[in-house]
Order: sequence, then C-alpha cells, then structure tokens
Amino acid sequence: MKYLKKIIFAGIILLIVVLIIDYAVSYKAKTLVYDQVKGLPKNKVGLILGTIKITPSGRINLYYKYRLDAAVALYNAGKIEFILVSGDNGSEGYDEPTAFKDDLVKRGIPKNRIFLDYAGFRTLDSVVRAKAIFGLTELTFISQKFHNERAIFLANHYGMKTIAYNAKNTPTRYSIKTKLREYLARTKAAIDILFNVQPKFLGDKIKIK
Repeated sequence: MKYLKKIIFAGIILLIVVLIIDYAVSYKAKTLVYDQVKGLPKNKVGLILGTIKITPSGRINLYYKYRLDAAVALYNAGKIEFILVSGDNGSEGYDEPTAFKDDLVKRGIPKNRIFLDYAGFRTLDSVVRAKAIFGLTELTFISQKFHNERAIFLANHYGMKTIAYNAKNTPTRYSIKTKLREYLARTKAAIDILFNVQPKFLGDKIKIK
C-alpha cells in the first residue's frame, strides 16, 4: 500500500508537470499564430513541417493535405516568397519533403521557390536546421495549430523571430489521438531544451534565394 501511494503521488506530480508545460507552450505562442491569411504578416520563407502523405490505410493524410493547402494559400497571397519543406527522408521509399514539393509544383508553385530539408526528422531538427543550415532567423511555420505552437516554443529558445499560419485541423476522430500525443511531444520538447539536445544531422549551409 505504501508503494502504491508513492506511485500514485508520482503520477499526479507528472501529470501536473505535463499540463503546465502544455499551457506554457500555448501561452507563449498565443499572439504569434494566425488563422486568417489576411492578417498574417509577410515573411520571406514559409516552413512546412513535414508529415506523411499517405496513411497506412492507404488514404490521404489530412494533416498533409491541409498543410499543402495552407502553403499554397500563403504563397498566392504574397505572404511568403519561398517555401522550405522540412521532413523525414530517413529510409528508402519514405520521402516527406519530395512528396510536398511534387504536389506544390502541381499546384502552381515554381520549383525555384521550393527548398527541401531532408533531415527534419523531428520538429526540433526542423527548427534548429532552419537557422543553422538555411540561415533563417525569421520565418512563418505552416502546420496545424498544436504543432505550430510547439515549433514557436522551440524557435523562441533558439533566438528566432517566428510566426505561424494554422492549417485546417482534422476531424475529431483524428484529433483526440493527436492531442494525447502532443502532450508527450511538448514535454519532450521542454526536456530537449533543458538538456540542449541537438539535431541528428547538420551539414553544409544552404542559402534560400
């Protein structure tokens, strides 16, 4: 019984910490995320945070579709001049950035306005590499709101001036599972900052122009 109480107490403390981190991430980003294109400030580069195009069930991933739509909308509205796609290309046959590039081109975005970061394995990697490799200290994140808030939280730590445009969110059946995962992702982001975790890969600098 004694050990059970300790486990329960530890669990409660952990839950409180997770909820505090979740609140802090959202609070710090609340004035920097935008739902409407019209009020969004301009930036040279919009950074799409990558995700898989096709789900294991063979359907189009709505997170992917809505991020693609959002990036096209921002470019066509003149809110960004270039698009940087950062995603996972860690195994043969799995290439998030190229999938986005191909679909962006199909939607009318010029190839020379699209840059790819193949080593954006995590949001941390995407953020740090945007500054270290692509020389960006100001940019517009393009993803769903929950993801944008976490990216801004990380970018703030690395001295970047960022805003974000919120792509359309997914139906509730998608979002509940994602919300639970996001609690853990935000906690991991805070731990990464605490221990100064670095991207898996860096590399040669690339200038977006």
